[in-house]
Amino acid sequence: MIATIVMLAQTETAFREPSYFAPVMLGLLVLGAVAWLVAAVLGFARAKAFGPSVRWFSFAAVSLILYHLQFVALGFSLLTRDNTLVFNLLTFFNIFVIIAALCSIMGFVRLTSPR
Repeated sequence: MIATIVMLAQTETAFREPSYFAPVMLGLLVLGAVAWLVAAVLGFARAKAFGPSVRWFSFAAVSLILYHLQFVALGFSLLTRDNTLVFNLLTFFNIFVIIAALCSIMGFVRLTSPR
């Protein structure tokens, strides 16, 4: 009886995404990846002058580049409807954020000259 009522109560509603969603989402994704790429390149270039803490921050930037690439792979797997790849990506979705946080913590720990 309850199953019948629940089944009859379900209504299907269509959701339309806003027209600006895709361009804004892709633009911010690309801008974020490029900004982290610049941060990583500048960090590795300046690590010799400023010490090992900057290198750790560069590793964090590289981890966040990989996080952005994971978004691209997730989008590709959703478009191709590959559920195996979707769930493999979603299982470890925040791993690169955790690695970036750990690298940033190490960068702050390695700072030696307070001002």
